[in-house]
Formats: sequence, structure tokens, C-alpha cells
Amino acid sequence: MDMKVEPDRTGPLNGIRVVEIGGIGPGPHGAMMLGDLGADVVRVERPGYNFAQDKSDFVLRNRRIVILDLKQDRGVADLLGLVAEADVLIEGFRPGVAERLGFGPDVCIEANPRLVYARMTGWGQSGPLAARAGHDLNYISITGALNAIGRPGQRPTVPINLVGDYGGGSMLLAQGVLAALVERSVSGHGQVVDVAMVDGASILVQQILALHQLGKWNAERGTNTLDGGAPFYDTYECADGKFVAVGALEPQFYRELIRGLTLDMDALPDRDDPAQWPALRSIFTEQFRRRSRDEWTAVFEGTDACVSPVLDFDEAEHHGHLAARGTRIEIAGLSQAAPAPRFARTPASMPAAPPCHEVAAADVVTEWRAHPPS
Repeated sequence: MDMKVEPDRTGPLNGIRVVEIGGIGPGPHGAMMLGDLGADVVRVERPGYNFAQDKSDFVLRNRRIVILDLKQDRGVADLLGLVAEADVLIEGFRPGVAERLGFGPDVCIEANPRLVYARMTGWGQSGPLAARAGHDLNYISITGALNAIGRPGQRPTVPINLVGDYGGGSMLLAQGVLAALVERSVSGHGQVVDVAMVDGASILVQQILALHQLGKWNAERGTNTLDGGAPFYDTYECADGKFVAVGALEPQFYRELIRGLTLDMDALPDRDDPAQWPALRSIFTEQFRRRSRDEWTAVFEGTDACVSPVLDFDEAEHHGHLAARGTRIEIAGLSQAAPAPRFARTPASMPAAPPCHEVAAADVVTEWRAHPPS
């Protein structure tokens, strides 16, 4: 077993200690973001954990791994030893599971009154569905978000697992943990943070929900300005079968789009009349098919027409803007997303490749006690 001490870290969360109970989805992703920004994240895994299997799991970067059997009293005792020295614990069990295993919020906060105990679930800790199984798609389906994504007359489009797991899950988890840490700096006390993907997805659709209730958002998907209904806010196939994204919402940007397409503004259907959108879309569709994606990219280069190429993951790695910002980085020969956001005074350090090394719980406790947080 590798006993090396966690190296010095940089970033705005340097000095924050996080215990993450192993799981999948938004919990690990949220812990990754905290680790990216300097927190010392120790992930607890069950006996038989396969390090080799997780070599390519980029979400597990910036971790040390502690193997504990949380179904045994000794494993729970070791976990509570970590908790006593930690700032944050993240777990993603269904409600009541952690309590039955012996490390629920009451037990952990008794061991460490300053602990932020973050519970990451889909349905939340309360409500009639709280104990039910589910996945990203289920959580966003009951919020209205899934119903709003797709083309008219077609079934809802599955938006990968970005809306529930990550947009409504891990991002909310990170926000909740950080807010609780800020409050702790005033009160001196930790607290339980109930992070539910149904809540997060509902927050994501806040503006659309408002527009819907004001009668400014059609119930039929794919017929609104921001859901692909408007011909000036959509994607178009080019001559080579690849696509461009068009986001020319404002009139001045729309004029740039029309100029680049070499069309006559006065001869076009009225863009402000939804009844004329099909005719306008037909014109745009025909025009974009006259050139390849990269040719259209060159045409609109340096303009404010809000036209961009639709890139796959490999192409995105080499895009000039992303390369200039260092948005993608290489770790152990593999391309990954760089830590974000950027901090001027306390920049994050280069992430460590997964899976990070295994340590004993007792060694982590000894290290943390020897270097108490400021």
C-alpha cells in the first residue's frame, strides 16, 4: 500500500478536507470539482475496489482512496475517525441507509459539530418518492425540463445526463457545500445539506417556467425561440454532412448572419412572425447546404453573427479558442477538462490522474491531525 502523504495543493479550497463515500454520478463529480479547486478529497471505497477499472474515470481525479467495509463496526469506526477531522462528508445513499449503517448525520455531526454533511440524491430526503430508485432521466421528467427538450411532434430528446446528474446535481452539490462552509465561518457550526436533482433541475428551468406562466412559452416543444423553434436559433446541416450552430437572436447579430449568407434582408420572411418561421428555415436550410461546415466557419470568422461549428469531442480538443484558454488539459496522456472557474490569486493546481493512490484511514487521520486547518 502506498503511504505517501498528500502533496501540497493550491486553489481557493486549499485546507478543506472532504470525505466522499464512493458512488456514481453527481456525488463523485461534485467531489471532483471540490478537489480541482484545492480541497483534499479522500474517497471511501468498499473491499474489492478495482483500481485498474477506474484508470480512465476522469471524474475520480484528485483522490486518495481508503478501503473500508462500512457494513462492519470497524469500518464505521474508521470512517468516523476521518469525519472527526474533516470539513465535509458527501454521501449519495437513499434516505435512511447511512443511518442504518451507523454514520448518519446525527452520529457524524456529534463526532464533528463543524461538519458539513452533504446528501446527494435524485428525489431528496423527503417526499413520497424519496425512497424510490431513479436516474437522471426520471428526475428531470417530473420537473417539466425533459418535456421541453426536443422537436415538435416528436418524443422528448434525452439530453445525455447533463441536466439532472450534473447541472441539477453536482453543480448544486458544490454550491450547497460551499454555502454551508461560508455560513460555518460565521456560526462555527456545520449542518446537513439536502441536495436533490429534482430541486436542481427545477432551478435550471426557472426562466422557462416564468415565460410559460406569462404565456410567452408554448407547451409544444420545439416551437419556441430558445428550443430550436426559431430558425435563427438552431443547427443546420452543411454540404459535408456536418453542422453549424446559429444563435443570431438580437437584430444586429441577425443582420450579420444574413450578410454572411449573402441573402437579401428585404426579401426574407419576417423573422419576428412565428408563422413565417417555416419559410425562413427552409431558406436557411438550403443556403447552409451550399458549403461545408468549415467553409461556413471561415465565412463567419471574426463576425458577430453567432455562427459556430458543431464539433465532436476530438475536434473540440483542437479548437483555437479552447486551446488558447487551456480549457482542455492532458493528464497521463489523456485529454480532460481543466479545473474551472479560474481564480486570479489562488489558481488550481494540475489535477492528479485517476485512480489516485490507496492509503489507510489511520494514516490520513494522523496527517490531518498533524496539520490542522487554519
